[in-house]
Amino acid sequence: MVDFGPGSVEVGSEPKQGEGKVRRNSLVAEGELAARPMDGMDTVYDVLAYVDRTYGSKNAIGYREIVDVHFEEKEVTKNIGGKEVKEKKKWSYFELSEFKYLTFTELRKTSEAIGRGLADLGLKKDDIFNIYASTSVNWQLISFGCTSVSVTIATAYDTLGESGLTHSLNEPECVGIFTNGDLFPVLANVLPNTPTVKLVVYDGSPKSELLEKIKNTRGDITVLSIEELRKRGEDITITEAEAESRRPKSEDVNCIMYTSGSTGNPKGVVITHSNLMAVLGGVYALLRHQIKSDDTFLAFLPLAHIMEYVVELVLLSVGMTFGYGRIKTLTDASVRNCKGDLREFRPSIMVGVPAIWETIKKGVLSQVNHGGALKKAMFNGSLKIKKNNVPILSQVVDSVVMSKVKAATGGRLRLALSGGAPLSSETHEFLNLTILTVLQGYGLTESCGMCAILPPEMMSYGNVGLPVPCLEVKLIDVSEAGYFANGSPPRGEICLRGPSVIKGYFKRPDLNEDPTIFTPDGWFRTGDVGQWNPNGTLSVIDRIKNLVKLSGGEYIALERLEAVYKSCNLVQNLCVYGHHDAKQPMAVIIPHEVHLRHALKQGAVDGVDPDASLHTLCEYPGVGKFVLENCNAIGKKNGFKPLEILESVVLTSEEWTPESGMVTAAQKLQRKKIHEAFKDEIKKVYPY
Repeated sequence: MVDFGPGSVEVGSEPKQGEGKVRRNSLVAEGELAARPMDGMDTVYDVLAYVDRTYGSKNAIGYREIVDVHFEEKEVTKNIGGKEVKEKKKWSYFELSEFKYLTFTELRKTSEAIGRGLADLGLKKDDIFNIYASTSVNWQLISFGCTSVSVTIATAYDTLGESGLTHSLNEPECVGIFTNGDLFPVLANVLPNTPTVKLVVYDGSPKSELLEKIKNTRGDITVLSIEELRKRGEDITITEAEAESRRPKSEDVNCIMYTSGSTGNPKGVVITHSNLMAVLGGVYALLRHQIKSDDTFLAFLPLAHIMEYVVELVLLSVGMTFGYGRIKTLTDASVRNCKGDLREFRPSIMVGVPAIWETIKKGVLSQVNHGGALKKAMFNGSLKIKKNNVPILSQVVDSVVMSKVKAATGGRLRLALSGGAPLSSETHEFLNLTILTVLQGYGLTESCGMCAILPPEMMSYGNVGLPVPCLEVKLIDVSEAGYFANGSPPRGEICLRGPSVIKGYFKRPDLNEDPTIFTPDGWFRTGDVGQWNPNGTLSVIDRIKNLVKLSGGEYIALERLEAVYKSCNLVQNLCVYGHHDAKQPMAVIIPHEVHLRHALKQGAVDGVDPDASLHTLCEYPGVGKFVLENCNAIGKKNGFKPLEILESVVLTSEEWTPESGMVTAAQKLQRKKIHEAFKDEIKKVYPY
């Protein structure tokens, strides 16, 4: 146990007008901010060398091979031109092997072999190599291979389209790219427009015609599989002095991480080795006692996202065993003739965005609802006992009732980190009571993913925790919205400074020299609105650009409203919209189909066929009214003001995915695209 005292404390001199005092985690109230996890660990390569020396023959990273693909035909209903059309669609399901592993020593040796192969193919120190691939063992092997020879990686989400990929290859003048065989169709169209790319490394089994097309793009392109690259490196012998000459230094750039690009081209965030080591140092100070080498971690979020990238580095550094899964194969329902990744690997630690935790919560409730009245009553009674922490009874509830809930995730989950967006207090508490301890966190790519984390010792709801000890935080006024850094409570734009915070974006002097982003005295202005709480924790209220003024002159915070309304069991996803001439906001909502049908079968709405297609159900006015009432009940329960209560909802059956353009790869809403797609429906509510 760590005593965090007051949580965070004020430090330094008196602030300027319109600013609050600087605050730090109480663990680093005096002296320097955390800059590294331990002496001698100054680069990502040092982490790789350390875990090899320390954990050697222990399993490091695991993966599953595809044994077979099973195709099943199902009938789906689509809305085409305002009419329902039924069509048959083929669904594919993977049959997977058990997990196979590389030890920590094998991880280092394989990475170094890949690095030697890259160097032998002409990649020089500080060249930039793009990784455009899904999360996997090979993603990390390529990343560590580049690091071992001081080649900078640039990341690209595997959901990027041709224009986004072209930008992330051309802006940093990438000399090579690693990708998956199933992404060759995009790469084949992009390569003719990316003249600096000379090397293509791939895994998987691309179609032969696409492989030939890529090989023939230009005469100077080399194409080989990751196995061929590894073998090439294994056949090369170099001296220790030669190897050491290619190792990175702390000030070198490790990664140019391209944001998911909610507006315009993605920005390249320049992350140095020293930035990453500072994050490791900060997390060690805050949570090292909570993360153990005998824990296990299931990895499946995009490694092109800073949260997954940093979390994997932190957990690897403590000698934890990883298993790489896929979002498509997490549960038993999405595989055939084998267990899903969760039950096969049985992790003790997971990381996810709120959408994942909301899905897990609603999945649990769906099982409870389908188990009959007695099972539902037992479950609800158990929740009350756990919530009230009744002695002895809580332990009985855990072993008898909650253990069955936990079994669906493998039975060993004990700790999770939620980040990327706000998680509702209701969902946060539900998960803590039923399955595992969820730690809220807050971070940006510009802070290497970590700004604040809530340690278990200070468990509370509605905040993102304490400042990580590798940075300090201050708030500045957002006076036009009524937020004041010295108000009660203190509220304002969150600003960050410290060794984990980047110095700028790649080739973007327009942003790097903008004092509203990077101040002359070294602060990074996040654009997020925060609030200091009495226990020293920080709450993130919203983003400045998502604050909307309604007709009454007051602002509403869209992300905060969405986090709460999303906890409604009838909601799968939603986007809240406000208009300056309206008194209240409205929302476009994708209903949670299972929960909606269950409620309708219980007679929640008269005259509705609960077995109708989801599109048809969304068209019923009574269903929309029912969803609206349930959302607003959640809003009132959370203390929303009248102007924060929804005036109306628009229901849609169409899923929002990165492919559809409605959300980014990090699952953030593409508000403009959603507004455009539903402009006619919104116009009926707001005819201004």
